[in-house]
Amino acid sequence: MTSNGRNGFSEPGLQRLRRTMAAHVESGRVPGLVAVVERHGEIHVEAMGTTELGGNVPMRPDTIFRISSMTKPITAVAVLLLVEECVLRLDEPVDRLLPELADRRVLRSPGASLDDTVPAQRPIIVRDTLDFRLGMGMVLTEEAFGWPYFAAAQELGIAGFGPPQPDLLHTADEWLRRIATLPLLDQPGRSWSYNIGSYVQSILVERACGTPFAEFLHERIFEPLGMRDTGFTAPDADVDRFTASYVATEGGLELHDPREGSAWTHRPAFPDGAGGLVSTAQDYLAFARMLRDGGVHGGTRILSRRAVELMTSNRLTPQQCEESFGGVDGWGFGVGVGLRGDDLWRTPGRYGWDGGLGTSWYTDPAEDLVGILLTQRMEYPDHNPVRLDFWTSAYAALDR
Repeated sequence: MTSNGRNGFSEPGLQRLRRTMAAHVESGRVPGLVAVVERHGEIHVEAMGTTELGGNVPMRPDTIFRISSMTKPITAVAVLLLVEECVLRLDEPVDRLLPELADRRVLRSPGASLDDTVPAQRPIIVRDTLDFRLGMGMVLTEEAFGWPYFAAAQELGIAGFGPPQPDLLHTADEWLRRIATLPLLDQPGRSWSYNIGSYVQSILVERACGTPFAEFLHERIFEPLGMRDTGFTAPDADVDRFTASYVATEGGLELHDPREGSAWTHRPAFPDGAGGLVSTAQDYLAFARMLRDGGVHGGTRILSRRAVELMTSNRLTPQQCEESFGGVDGWGFGVGVGLRGDDLWRTPGRYGWDGGLGTSWYTDPAEDLVGILLTQRMEYPDHNPVRLDFWTSAYAALDR
């Protein structure tokens, strides 16, 4: 723990946070967790419980988790690195590198049959992939899952319309070829839809620089930030630090992916930029600090301050915010902005994102707060009691 002389957290508040998190472990809501809060240079880490139900391997600060959609901000940074180097431009059509997505047809309405289409009014541009307005993606409503578009995506076996699938055999090129056989859900730029934009970004990066996406992330982001345990696989040598993954059900937790023999212990055919990474709390804290500090880490600039500001500010119209799943307050490039939540921690300018497999990260510039929660509980974030109590407790612990 370090401090720069300003008040970070109150000790009674930190004790309450520990008790609250420990209660979730003791009740069996999660086998274990790792939680981090940082404010004004003061860092607190809590590692408790075990890496799997009924196991005896204790959680550690460097335990490795599937971070699922917390992958998205990292992928957005990769794209912005290439934008700053003039390899990509935000407002250029993706057709140059992704000819599969040229000359799009668009459904007359999102629920229409696949042959009821009109021409796209303009090409998909790089910016569309970052702010998720490319006309391809998930619409997380009960009605949407009955649309012909989603039925066709399931029939094609396209990753990106459900939890991460690192064991899917499709390569990036094959995934793109398949999804390109579908029309767009909406005109490019008109509406927000989830997840698929990050898949497209990862292919854009790979084709733009001629380097495999996983290698690009390692060389340009993970190595400079010291993120030694972040990647698309959990190495066999580190299986003792890896976790099992569970689905929350009415009856308790059901196994989703084991610790040993996990789908994440093999190199994926398509290292997807939407939800494929594994990482640790301390690795992700380095990434979060870099963004908080305007793109600088340890005196080395990773990204310009302007690029960070663009990434972490809302890009959606009020109507698009209202229509997006859950009614998000805003979306930047790969991150939610000023997100809804308990009134105690609903703050304008707050940015970050959750992973559906049980993880959460947000940075609150107004409070100089960074929080990271890593668990093994797959559940819609706003329904996850561990996540909700973590953020309430983190804000209640602030020493104002």
